[in-house]
Amino acid sequence: MAPAARDAVAGVTCLALVLAPVAAQAQSGERTQVVRDAEIEKLLMDYSTPVLKAAGIRVSAVKVILIQNPTFNAFVANGQKIFVNTGALIESRSPNEIIGVLAHESGHIAGGHLARLHQQIANAKILSVVGMLAGAGALAGSAGGRVGQGGVGAGGVLAGSQELVRRNLLSYQRSEEQAADQAAVRYLTATGQSAKGLLDTMKRMDDNSLFRTSGLDPYVLSHPLPKERMAALEQLAKKSPAYDAKDSAALVARHELMRAKLSGFTERPETVMRRYPPSDRSVAARYARAIMAYRTARSSQAVTLMDELLREQPKNPYFWEMKGQALLESGRAREAIAPLRQAVALTPSSALIRAMLGRAMVASGDPGVVDQAIRELSNATQREPELADAFRDLSTAYARKGDIGMAELAASQYYFARGEWDQAATQATRAKAKLKPNSPAWLRADDILAYQPERPPGK
Repeated sequence: MAPAARDAVAGVTCLALVLAPVAAQAQSGERTQVVRDAEIEKLLMDYSTPVLKAAGIRVSAVKVILIQNPTFNAFVANGQKIFVNTGALIESRSPNEIIGVLAHESGHIAGGHLARLHQQIANAKILSVVGMLAGAGALAGSAGGRVGQGGVGAGGVLAGSQELVRRNLLSYQRSEEQAADQAAVRYLTATGQSAKGLLDTMKRMDDNSLFRTSGLDPYVLSHPLPKERMAALEQLAKKSPAYDAKDSAALVARHELMRAKLSGFTERPETVMRRYPPSDRSVAARYARAIMAYRTARSSQAVTLMDELLREQPKNPYFWEMKGQALLESGRAREAIAPLRQAVALTPSSALIRAMLGRAMVASGDPGVVDQAIRELSNATQREPELADAFRDLSTAYARKGDIGMAELAASQYYFARGEWDQAATQATRAKAKLKPNSPAWLRADDILAYQPERPPGK
C-alpha cells in the first residue's frame, strides 16, 4: 500500500450513502487523505464493474477512490468518482455489503443526480433571493409605520424563506436517495447478486447511535430515516430472485484480505491485535499482523511472516508487493527488487506496483538497473500521470544517467501532478532549453508551459 497521499476534495457537491464527517470535509474544501493500493483498488473495481455495466455506465469513466476515514460512508462527487471510506471496508461483513453500497452510488451516477442537484441548488439560490426581497419589503413597510395587526416582521420572513429553501432542497435529496436505493436493487438483480447486503447496511445505520432518530424532524434530514429506507428496501429486495444469492468463497477470501490489510495499515496496533489475535491463524489475520509488524519498524518479522504466506500463495502478487515494500522502506532496497519484480510479473497492469519497483531500483544505487528503473517508472507514469512521486523518482534516475533535460522534464511533471504550477513551469523552461526542439519530450515541456490552471476567484 502506498502511503496515504494528500489530495484535495474541495468545492464539490456530494451525494452520499450516509451523512458523515468526510462528506462535510469535502464540501468545506478541507484536504483529506486519499489511500492508494493496487490490491484494494482492483477488488473495488471488480465489485463495481458488473454493477456499472448493468447501470449502462461506461466502466472506464468511473473511478473508485479510497478515503482514509473510520466512518462507514461512501459518496459520489466530481462527476463520476465514487469515494469510499476505509471504515466502510473494515466494518463490512461481506463483499455483498460493499457491492450494495457501490450499486447505490452507481444509481446516483446513472440517475444524473449530481447534475440535477446543482440545478436544485441554483433554484434554491433564486428562491433565497425572492425570500430576501420579501423580507426587505416587510422591513420597508415597518419603517413606513404600516405594519398591520398580526403582521410578520422582516426577521420572520427571512428566516421563514431560508428554512423553506432548506427544506425544499433536503426533500429533493431524500427523493434522490430513495431513487438510488431502487436503482441499486435493479442493478444487483440484473447481475444475479443479492440486495441483502445493502439492506444489512441500512439496519446497521439504524442500530448505530449516530443515526438515532428519536425526536428528529425528518424534513430537516437530507436522507430518509433508516427505518423508512429499510421498509422500502426490504420490500424490493425480497422480490428479487437473487435475494438468497451468496458471495463466492474466492470473493469472500479477497474481501477478508482487504479488511485485514486496511486494519494493519490504518488502525492502532492494539486494535489490530484485538481484531486479529495470535490465536487466529487465518491467512487474513497473519496478513494483518505482518503489516502491523512492518508499520511498527519490525521489518524482519514482517518479511518472515510474508515469506510464510508466500509459501502458501506463491502466485499472490500483493503478497510479493508487501514483502518488497517492507524491505524497501526498511532500507533494504536491493533486496526489495526481486519480490517487486515478481509482483509486476504477476500483475503487469498495475502502475502502483511498477512505480514501487522503479523506486526500489533507484534507491538501490545500482547503476546497472538505472535503465530498467526508467522503463518501469515511465510505464507507471504513462498509465497514471497523477503519480507524482513516480515522476520524482524518474527525475532522479535520469539525473544519474546524466540526462539533465529529461531529469528536468520529469521534475516538471512531478510538480505539475502536485498542482504546483509555478515550479512546474520553471522546470519545463529549463528542460526545453536542453531537449531537442519539437521532440516528444520537448513538446511535453511546451504543453506544461502552455497550461493555464484555473485560479480561484479574486486571484
